[in-house]
Amino acid sequence: MEISVSKDCIAQAKEKMTKAVAHLEEELKNFRAGKANPAVFNSVMVDYYGSATPLPQVASINTPDAKTILIQPWEKKLIPTIEKAIMDANLGFTPANNGEQIRINIPALTEDRRKELVKQAKNEGETAKVSVRNARRDVIDAHKKFQKDGLPEDVCKDAEATIQKETDAFNKKIDEIIAAKEKEIMTV
Repeated sequence: MEISVSKDCIAQAKEKMTKAVAHLEEELKNFRAGKANPAVFNSVMVDYYGSATPLPQVASINTPDAKTILIQPWEKKLIPTIEKAIMDANLGFTPANNGEQIRINIPALTEDRRKELVKQAKNEGETAKVSVRNARRDVIDAHKKFQKDGLPEDVCKDAEATIQKETDAFNKKIDEIIAAKEKEIMTV
Protein backbone atom coordinates (compact mmCIF):
# COMPACT_ATOMS: atom_id res chain seq x y z
CA MET A 1 0.00 0.00 0.00
CA GLU A 2 2.67 2.48 1.07
CA ILE A 3 4.87 1.71 -1.93
CA SER A 4 1.96 2.20 -4.35
CA VAL A 5 1.43 5.70 -2.89
CA SER A 6 5.09 6.39 -3.58
CA LYS A 7 4.80 5.09 -7.17
CA ASP A 8 1.65 7.16 -7.78
CA CYS A 9 3.47 10.25 -6.53
CA ILE A 10 6.39 9.59 -8.89
CA ALA A 11 4.01 8.92 -11.81
CA GLN A 12 2.28 12.26 -11.20
CA ALA A 13 5.64 14.02 -11.17
CA LYS A 14 6.65 12.33 -14.44
CA GLU A 15 3.39 13.50 -15.98
CA LYS A 16 4.11 17.10 -14.86
CA MET A 17 7.63 16.86 -16.30
CA THR A 18 6.28 15.51 -19.59
CA LYS A 19 3.81 18.38 -19.76
CA ALA A 20 6.64 20.89 -19.12
CA VAL A 21 8.60 19.47 -22.07
CA ALA A 22 5.50 19.44 -24.30
CA HIS A 23 4.79 23.06 -23.36
CA LEU A 24 8.38 24.01 -24.20
CA GLU A 25 8.11 22.36 -27.61
CA GLU A 26 4.82 24.17 -28.26
CA GLU A 27 6.31 27.54 -27.26
CA LEU A 28 9.37 27.03 -29.47
CA LYS A 29 7.11 26.50 -32.50
CA ASN A 30 6.24 30.20 -32.23
CA PHE A 31 9.88 31.23 -32.73
CA ARG A 32 10.47 32.45 -36.25
CA ALA A 33 13.71 30.98 -37.55
CA GLY A 34 13.90 32.77 -40.91
CA LYS A 35 11.67 30.35 -42.80
CA ALA A 36 7.92 30.36 -43.26
CA ASN A 37 6.09 28.69 -40.38
CA PRO A 38 2.30 29.06 -40.02
CA ALA A 39 2.55 28.30 -36.28
CA VAL A 40 3.83 31.85 -35.60
CA PHE A 41 0.26 33.05 -36.16
CA ASN A 42 -1.35 30.73 -33.59
CA SER A 43 -1.23 33.48 -30.95
CA VAL A 44 -2.47 36.30 -33.24
CA MET A 45 -5.99 37.29 -32.19
CA VAL A 46 -8.41 38.77 -34.75
CA ASP A 47 -11.54 40.77 -33.90
CA TYR A 48 -14.19 38.48 -35.40
CA TYR A 49 -17.70 39.82 -34.88
CA GLY A 50 -16.73 41.43 -31.57
CA SER A 51 -14.78 38.54 -30.06
CA ALA A 52 -11.03 37.88 -30.10
CA THR A 53 -10.49 34.77 -32.21
CA PRO A 54 -7.17 33.06 -33.10
CA LEU A 55 -6.15 33.77 -36.70
CA PRO A 56 -6.07 30.06 -37.72
CA GLN A 57 -9.81 29.87 -36.89
CA VAL A 58 -10.80 32.63 -39.34
CA ALA A 59 -8.40 31.93 -42.20
CA SER A 60 -6.40 29.28 -43.99
CA ILE A 61 -2.63 29.71 -43.52
CA ASN A 62 -0.32 28.14 -46.11
CA THR A 63 3.36 28.23 -47.01
CA PRO A 64 3.82 27.96 -50.78
CA ASP A 65 7.59 28.26 -50.35
CA ALA A 66 10.17 28.72 -47.56
CA LYS A 67 9.98 32.53 -47.63
CA THR A 68 6.25 33.18 -48.12
CA ILE A 69 3.10 32.73 -46.06
CA LEU A 70 -0.35 33.07 -47.64
CA ILE A 71 -3.36 33.82 -45.46
CA GLN A 72 -6.73 33.17 -47.10
CA PRO A 73 -9.55 34.55 -44.89
CA TRP A 74 -12.84 32.68 -44.86
CA GLU A 75 -14.54 36.06 -45.45
CA LYS A 76 -12.98 38.76 -47.68
CA LYS A 77 -14.15 41.59 -45.41
CA LEU A 78 -11.78 40.25 -42.71
CA ILE A 79 -8.65 41.15 -44.71
CA PRO A 80 -8.13 44.63 -43.12
CA THR A 81 -8.88 43.23 -39.64
CA ILE A 82 -6.36 40.42 -40.10
CA GLU A 83 -3.71 42.83 -41.39
CA LYS A 84 -4.25 45.06 -38.35
CA ALA A 85 -4.02 42.05 -35.99
CA ILE A 86 -0.73 40.95 -37.59
CA MET A 87 0.72 44.44 -37.27
CA ASP A 88 -0.50 44.71 -33.64
CA ALA A 89 1.07 41.33 -32.80
CA ASN A 90 4.49 42.88 -33.57
CA LEU A 91 5.89 39.77 -35.25
CA GLY A 92 8.11 41.78 -37.57
CA PHE A 93 5.99 41.07 -40.66
CA THR A 94 4.48 43.51 -43.14
CA PRO A 95 1.32 42.01 -44.63
CA ALA A 96 0.31 42.82 -48.23
CA ASN A 97 -3.05 41.93 -49.72
CA ASN A 98 -4.36 41.63 -53.26
CA GLY A 99 -8.04 41.77 -52.31
CA GLU A 100 -8.29 37.98 -52.09
CA GLN A 101 -5.54 36.93 -49.71
CA ILE A 102 -2.75 38.29 -47.55
CA ARG A 103 0.83 37.58 -48.59
CA ILE A 104 3.66 37.83 -46.10
CA ASN A 105 7.25 37.66 -47.26
CA ILE A 106 9.53 36.38 -44.52
CA PRO A 107 12.54 38.66 -44.21
CA ALA A 108 15.93 37.16 -43.47
CA LEU A 109 16.81 37.43 -39.80
CA THR A 110 19.59 39.76 -38.77
CA GLU A 111 22.40 38.44 -36.59
CA ASP A 112 21.14 40.49 -33.62
CA ARG A 113 17.61 39.14 -34.05
CA ARG A 114 18.95 35.58 -34.22
CA LYS A 115 20.88 36.07 -30.98
CA GLU A 116 17.79 37.57 -29.35
CA LEU A 117 15.69 34.57 -30.42
CA VAL A 118 18.31 32.15 -29.06
CA LYS A 119 18.24 34.03 -25.75
CA GLN A 120 14.42 33.80 -25.64
CA ALA A 121 14.59 30.07 -26.45
CA LYS A 122 17.07 29.52 -23.62
CA ASN A 123 14.76 31.42 -21.24
CA GLU A 124 11.88 29.14 -22.27
CA GLY A 125 14.15 26.15 -21.64
CA GLU A 126 15.04 27.45 -18.19
CA THR A 127 11.35 27.91 -17.38
CA ALA A 128 10.73 24.27 -18.36
CA LYS A 129 13.63 23.15 -16.16
CA VAL A 130 12.15 25.08 -13.23
CA SER A 131 8.87 23.22 -13.75
CA VAL A 132 10.74 19.90 -13.77
CA ARG A 133 12.62 20.81 -10.58
CA ASN A 134 9.36 21.87 -8.92
CA ALA A 135 7.83 18.48 -9.72
CA ARG A 136 10.90 16.76 -8.23
CA ARG A 137 10.70 18.93 -5.11
CA ASP A 138 7.01 18.09 -4.66
CA VAL A 139 7.80 14.35 -4.74
CA ILE A 140 10.64 14.69 -2.26
CA ASP A 141 8.52 16.80 0.09
CA ALA A 142 5.66 14.29 -0.16
CA HIS A 143 8.01 11.43 0.65
CA LYS A 144 9.38 13.24 3.70
CA LYS A 145 5.78 13.58 4.89
CA PHE A 146 5.13 9.90 4.10
CA GLN A 147 8.24 8.96 6.09
CA LYS A 148 6.92 10.87 9.11
CA ASP A 149 3.64 8.98 8.66
CA GLY A 150 5.43 5.61 8.77
CA LEU A 151 6.80 4.91 5.27
CA PRO A 152 10.15 3.09 5.57
CA GLU A 153 13.21 5.27 5.04
CA ASP A 154 14.67 2.99 2.36
CA VAL A 155 11.49 3.37 0.27
CA CYS A 156 11.82 7.16 0.54
CA LYS A 157 15.50 7.04 -0.45
CA ASP A 158 14.68 4.81 -3.44
CA ALA A 159 11.93 7.23 -4.50
CA GLU A 160 14.32 10.17 -4.24
CA ALA A 161 16.90 8.35 -6.38
CA THR A 162 14.23 7.42 -8.94
CA ILE A 163 12.85 10.95 -9.21
CA GLN A 164 16.38 12.37 -9.49
CA LYS A 165 17.06 10.03 -12.45
CA GLU A 166 13.83 11.20 -14.07
CA THR A 167 14.70 14.84 -13.42
CA ASP A 168 18.13 14.39 -14.98
CA ALA A 169 16.62 12.67 -18.03
CA PHE A 170 14.04 15.43 -18.54
CA ASN A 171 16.66 18.17 -18.11
CA LYS A 172 18.85 16.43 -20.70
CA LYS A 173 15.89 16.30 -23.10
CA ILE A 174 15.20 20.01 -22.55
CA ASP A 175 18.87 20.81 -23.26
CA GLU A 176 18.67 18.78 -26.50
CA ILE A 177 15.50 20.58 -27.60
CA ILE A 178 17.05 24.00 -26.92
CA ALA A 179 20.30 23.05 -28.69
CA ALA A 180 18.34 21.92 -31.76
CA LYS A 181 16.29 25.14 -31.77
CA GLU A 182 19.44 27.24 -31.36
CA LYS A 183 21.03 25.45 -34.33
CA GLU A 184 17.86 26.03 -36.38
CA ILE A 185 17.77 29.75 -35.49
CA MET A 186 21.46 30.37 -36.12
CA THR A 187 21.52 28.52 -39.48
CA VAL A 188 21.47 31.12 -42.24
